[in-house]
Amino acid sequence: MSPSSEAAGGEHPGTVRLPAGGTATLVATELDGDSAVLPVPENLNEATWWGADLDAARGASVFAGHVNWHGRTGPFAELWETTAGDTVTVVDDSGAPRHYEVTDTLSLDKDELAEQADVLFGQQQPHRIVLVTCGGRWIGGDTGYTSNRVVVADPV
Repeated sequence: MSPSSEAAGGEHPGTVRLPAGGTATLVATELDGDSAVLPVPENLNEATWWGADLDAARGASVFAGHVNWHGRTGPFAELWETTAGDTVTVVDDSGAPRHYEVTDTLSLDKDELAEQADVLFGQQQPHRIVLVTCGGRWIGGDTGYTSNRVVVADPV
């Protein structure tokens, strides 16, 4: 499933506002080939969006953004401080805000993220948003950081 495969009339996200005020513009994208890797935009103030529309009854709307980029801190860095009960606001492409309450936060090694992808990003569970960023120890190369921070939030 991808944003482009959703039924006509679905509500697409426009921006996401995180609990401490960080904001990113959401850019619809497809998964990267057979690897099923969600590409992250190069613009620090953008986040990738993939998955269910905001008005879907089922499925995850997945947002992936940078913790930092070229020495600047990105809005998704605050996911490392986000806790259960915090509120995330997504403004859809028509300008209507939708509020989500954080229900779970996970810090996972990159390998663990892939192992839990079906549970975290699957489209069969009730609708939710899932926000993802990198972190942990920087090792560079194709891996970058050793860990991912995942924040799951349900509509309120």
